[in-house]
Amino acid sequence: MSEFIYRAVVIGVGATVLFDLWQQFLRLFGIPKPSWAMPGRWFAHLWRGRVMHADIGKSEPVANETALGWLFHYLVGILFAGILLAIWGAEWARNPSFLPALIVGWVTIGCGWFILQPGMGLGIAAAKRPNANQIRLLNILGHTVFAIGLYGTALLTR
Repeated sequence: MSEFIYRAVVIGVGATVLFDLWQQFLRLFGIPKPSWAMPGRWFAHLWRGRVMHADIGKSEPVANETALGWLFHYLVGILFAGILLAIWGAEWARNPSFLPALIVGWVTIGCGWFILQPGMGLGIAAAKRPNANQIRLLNILGHTVFAIGLYGTALLTR
């Protein structure tokens, strides 16, 4: 069990770091880096029993919401690394292949599109945003990078 937890944390953090580096790279093309304050606010409101918001920006602010957003972001990365290991086993981490990481990475897109974005009031797959298609494309690219991070971190730590 300790190997499972260790690998989930290391692989999840590694993949999330690569995702964050990708976001920094996109700034070179004028794409702003994400703000983790609103996901942090949403995460905090989950603990109060509220999942859906008409507009998360108009919901009651919470203390340290940016820090909570970063924490939430990394905890989700660790959670998905754990899911990958739970399905494909710790043996996958010892001898990783790309397809399981890609499957998990692409499943994370759906979580954003069907849980986080609607919960924050953005609509399914950011449908209420004027740049919904750009957001969707960036989600697909970013979570593919996350998959590469899952695989790459497993390779580096096997």
